[in-house]
Amino acid sequence: MKVRPFAAVRPMPEAAPRVAAVPYDVVDTAEARALAAGNPVSFLHVSRPEIDMPDGTDVSSPEAYAQAKRALDGLRAGGTLVQEGVPMFYAYRQIMGDHAQTGLVATFDTQEYIAGVLKQHEKTRTDKEDDRTRHIETLRAHTGPAFLTYRDDAGIDAIVAEACKAVPLYDFTAPDGIRHTVWTIPSECNGALAEAFDRIPAAYIADGHHRSAAAARYARERGFAGESRWFLAVAFPATQLKILPYNRLVADLNGLSASDLLAAARKVFSVTEADGGTPTAGRHARMFLAGRWYDLAWDVPEDADVVASLDVSVLQDRFLSPVLGIDDPRTSPRISFMGGVRGTDELKGRVEDGRAAVAFSMYPVTVGEMMAIADAGAIMPPKSTWFEPKLRSGLFVHVVD
Repeated sequence: MKVRPFAAVRPMPEAAPRVAAVPYDVVDTAEARALAAGNPVSFLHVSRPEIDMPDGTDVSSPEAYAQAKRALDGLRAGGTLVQEGVPMFYAYRQIMGDHAQTGLVATFDTQEYIAGVLKQHEKTRTDKEDDRTRHIETLRAHTGPAFLTYRDDAGIDAIVAEACKAVPLYDFTAPDGIRHTVWTIPSECNGALAEAFDRIPAAYIADGHHRSAAAARYARERGFAGESRWFLAVAFPATQLKILPYNRLVADLNGLSASDLLAAARKVFSVTEADGGTPTAGRHARMFLAGRWYDLAWDVPEDADVVASLDVSVLQDRFLSPVLGIDDPRTSPRISFMGGVRGTDELKGRVEDGRAAVAFSMYPVTVGEMMAIADAGAIMPPKSTWFEPKLRSGLFVHVVD
């Protein structure tokens, strides 16, 4: 697998805490506007430019992309963002509670993405690919890193660990309590890092499928010339990653009463009342319906393939589709999804206040399951994995033209 250092556009150290922002796709316009309020250097002005435009602005309009470019150009012109004079690798550590993960910030080869060396486990949507491609085309930059993982390598671990002994370039705790620390990796390590990654047969896209697909599309349109061939990502050893569940909310009961739905659940699952909303093992889910939590349990045939045996697949195939009428969770407006970081009380609250009729709390997929599915060339159901902590946008920008 190929990696390359790059001449990052990045914040001045004193500005990094105010520039760094959550990824564009984990907040809506109102949430982004609130997070950026009073902070003119928040990277949300670049990643969610509609926050600086009139209400109702089409986020996929040419005007919105032009506004994003003005915001990025303004941060550079004002000296908040500066460009490295030479290509660099970086180590990026995140700490959330008692969990820590340290990855390599680099650029990766879009041709290896196309060839399947960088493996996918989710399908992408054309409209979202279009959006990210237009963002790259207008800004001539990758503004948010993809999140990759690979099977651990002791040589890479040693280089990164040594770099982390130095004084960090950035070290701050974000308002959500997650600590972000970045070190530059000495340039004399560049060759050793490249050689070590050459031994890695494959990497896996954990988060950022649309960013990766858009980068590859842009590179192909440019004939893979120069920097357009390479895209921005952070790669973490697999053993360091933490996957949270990706939970489900359904807007209505498909014409059934709550008692009818519960009776239907009893026909396909072992159903018992539960004290809370968190499943304690795989092959279990929790359902919040009519003021109560229920545990749903099931068996999976030993010869079931790895995708069909996933908890999210079983729930979809045995219940959401045949009983609740959610035939395509990728496109149905009646289902929504919530990352497990928000907790089960948020699921319960959305049912209690009428924003949903029933909620399902899932047990998380493992990194091993995700890798096995990608290795098999298979695709996971939509919204199967929620990786946390999320990479911050704005700490690194890769200029492609």
